[in-house]
Amino acid sequence: MSVEPWVDSQEQATSDQSPQPEQPDKLCLDSFWSEVETIRSSSSFSESNPDRRDSRQSEEGEQEEQWLQDAGLAPLIQEDSEDVDKVVLLSTLTRTQAAAVQRRLDSYTCSLRKKNKPPPRDVRDIFNPPQSQTPLTDRRDSDHEPRRSMEAITKTPVSERSVSLESQGGQAREEIFITDVAYCEQAAVLLKQAKMPQTASQRRKDDATLPRVVCPQCRLGVTRIHDLSQQDMKKVRQLALIDMTALCDLLELDIKRHKPSKRKIPESSVFGVPLATLVENDQKIKGNTSIPLVLHSLLSFLEKKAIDSEGILRVSGSQVRIKLLQQKLESTFYTGSFSWDEVSPNDAAALLKKFIRELPSPLLTAEHLNTFNAVRDIPDLKQRLHMLNLLILLLPEPNRNTLKALLEFLSKVVSRERRNRMNLWAVSTIMAPNLFLHKSVPSRLDGSEKGQAERAADIMRLLIRYQDLLWTVPNFLMSQVRKLNENSSRRYQFYDKRIKNLLRKIHTDSRDKPDKNSTEPCRTVKVEVGEARCSSIEVRLTMNSRAADLLAQFHRETHTSDNGKGPHRRNGSVLYRDYAVYEVGGNIGEHCLDPETHLLDLYNSNPSGEWVIRLRQAASRGP
Repeated sequence: MSVEPWVDSQEQATSDQSPQPEQPDKLCLDSFWSEVETIRSSSSFSESNPDRRDSRQSEEGEQEEQWLQDAGLAPLIQEDSEDVDKVVLLSTLTRTQAAAVQRRLDSYTCSLRKKNKPPPRDVRDIFNPPQSQTPLTDRRDSDHEPRRSMEAITKTPVSERSVSLESQGGQAREEIFITDVAYCEQAAVLLKQAKMPQTASQRRKDDATLPRVVCPQCRLGVTRIHDLSQQDMKKVRQLALIDMTALCDLLELDIKRHKPSKRKIPESSVFGVPLATLVENDQKIKGNTSIPLVLHSLLSFLEKKAIDSEGILRVSGSQVRIKLLQQKLESTFYTGSFSWDEVSPNDAAALLKKFIRELPSPLLTAEHLNTFNAVRDIPDLKQRLHMLNLLILLLPEPNRNTLKALLEFLSKVVSRERRNRMNLWAVSTIMAPNLFLHKSVPSRLDGSEKGQAERAADIMRLLIRYQDLLWTVPNFLMSQVRKLNENSSRRYQFYDKRIKNLLRKIHTDSRDKPDKNSTEPCRTVKVEVGEARCSSIEVRLTMNSRAADLLAQFHRETHTSDNGKGPHRRNGSVLYRDYAVYEVGGNIGEHCLDPETHLLDLYNSNPSGEWVIRLRQAASRGP
C-alpha cells in the first residue's frame, strides 16, 4: 500500500539519534507547575482583576442555538418552516453526524418548552423529508460505503494494525491514519466492536513512544488548509463542527463552550490586543502577512540567536528586564527603532510566552479551549488526533496561523535537543500551561496532580509532533464539501420533471461523449500570468497523469525563463516555485492542487471544473 509519512524528516532524524523518554521526568513536571504558578501569580491573572472572566458559560438553550448557527443550520430553528427545506447541508451528513444534529435540535426544543416559547419545526419533519426531496435517503445509501471501507480495518485487530518496526533498527511502530471515512463513523465502528483501549495501562503502553503516522496515498492528493478558498473553508468548518460534536457524543465527552463577552481593549499596540486586530493592522504595512509582525520578529530572533541556548523556554528571564522590553516594544516596534541585539535569549523566550498569555482571548479560543483540554481524556491516540485535526480546522484563521508558527518554532527547538537540552517532553510541559490556561476561561489545571500535568503536556506533544497532519483537510470533509456544492446548485433547477429529465440527459451526453480520435479524455488548461489570461494548454489524461506532470508540460511548452531558480523538489515531485495548478468551479470554489493529484480521478470527481495554472497565492509569516 502506498502511504505518505506525516513525521517531519528533521524531527524523525533527531528521534533516531536521541530516543524520547516514555514519560516526563521530575524536572519537566516541576517546570510545568512552576509555569502554572507563574501564570496564576501574574497581575493579569489575579482574581481581583475586574476582567478576570471575559467569557461566560452559555445559558440553557443558548449553546444549542449557537451551535446550530455555527454549523450552518440556523434555518432549522427559525419560525418560517419553509426555510428548513433550504438547508442543503443536511444532505451531506452521515448517519452519526445526523444523529448529533438531531440531539441538538431535541435539546433546543426542550429548552424552548421550558421557556414557554413555540418550538421549531418537528425534528421528524426535517430528517424524513417528502419523496420529492431525497437528501437524507441519499445519505443513508452513502453510509454503506464508509462502513464497507471500515470493514477491512475492523477485521484486523488493533494490535496487528500497528506495524511494529522494532526488528528493523528499533524504530517506533507505524499507525495507519484513515481520512476517507468520517472520524465519528470510525469511532462508532470501533466502539461497537470494542476495539478502543479501555484501561489506563493500555493507554500508557500505546503512548510510550509516539508512533510514525502514515496516511494512505489518496489519488486526489493531500489538501492543506491554505489550499482552499475562504468560501469552501467556511463549509469545511461547519462540517468539522458537526463531526467533532458527533465524536464527542460517542466518546461521552461533556463539553461546555464558553461565550466570549465584549472586553475593553487596552491602550496598547502589541500586548493584550486581539490577534485579528493585530493581523489586520499589520496587513496595512505588509499585505500578505498572516501572523502579527511582532511575533514574527520575536520568533525570527529566537530561531537565529536563542535556539541552541541550554534550557531555552525553561530558564526564566529577568522580570525587570522583561517589563522594560515590553514597554520598549510597545513604543518603538512600529517606528523601526527597536533592536534585538542586546536582548538575552531567556528574556526573549519569556516575552514570547507573555505575548501568548496576555492575548485578550486564548490562542485556542474561548469557545474551544475546554474541548482542547478534554482531548487528553480520550484513551485512543488516533481518536485524539482526530479531535485535534477537527479543532484546528475550527480555529479562526489568525489563531490557526499563529499557532502553526509557534509549533514550527517549538519543533525546531526539539530538533536541537543535543545542544539546548530541551526534548519533546520538556518543551511540551513548559508550553502547555501557556496555551491551556487563560484568565478568561475556568480551568481544571489546579493542584499538583501528576496525571494532569502529563495529560496536558501530552496534547502539546501531539500538536508539535503531528502538526503537518493536523493542518490538512480530511478526504471525507472534501467529499462532503463537493457534495454540498453540488446539492446547492440543484436548488435552482426547474420542478417540471420532463424539463429536469431533458436537462439531465443533455448534461450527461455532453459530459460522457468521448473524443472521436481518442479514448483518453482531453482537457484545456488555462494559463494566467498576473490578472491576464495569456494562453492555454491541451492535455490528454491517462491513469498516471499528475498535476506535477502538467506543470512540467507547461514549463516545456512556454519556454519561460526560471530566473535561475530551477525546478524545486518536494516528496519526489518536480515543482516550479512560483506556479501551481488550481481547480476552479464545478463542485468546488477554488482548490490549489497537490502535485501528486491524479488528474483523471480529479476529472471524474469534478467534470465541470476548470483547471488554471497561475502564480501561487503565497501566504507570508512576515517580512
